[in-house]
Amino acid sequence: MLSLGFMGRFGRSAALRLFDEDLKAVDLHPNLVPEAVKLAALRILMARTDGSNPSAANSRAAAELLAYCMLGIGAFESANGSWLAGAVENRIDAALDDDTSSDAKLILLALHANVIQPSVVERYRLEAASG
Repeated sequence: MLSLGFMGRFGRSAALRLFDEDLKAVDLHPNLVPEAVKLAALRILMARTDGSNPSAANSRAAAELLAYCMLGIGAFESANGSWLAGAVENRIDAALDDDTSSDAKLILLALHANVIQPSVVERYRLEAASG
């Protein structure tokens, strides 16, 4: 179960805390990511595990992809190196071929939430289908 806390009485869920740490690890401060985007990203991951919290590896992978989308190509590569940037780019290429994958859904989330960098939209010719 995902929780944000309420009036200081309930803490953030373990999955949200882990995701925040994963975002920090790839140089995207969690405060720059809207809570709704984080919750939606985790729900996408939880759908793969029948509602269970995502594994640490899946959380990290989602943070990498979201950070790439939000930071843009140059900033992500500067912060994380060309190897990780290349790996994420390969995942994006694969997601464009399989629009049912979690990666494709995370990219679409960034696009619809309007948190994606224009350089990423342009490079991959992304567009949100309407209607």
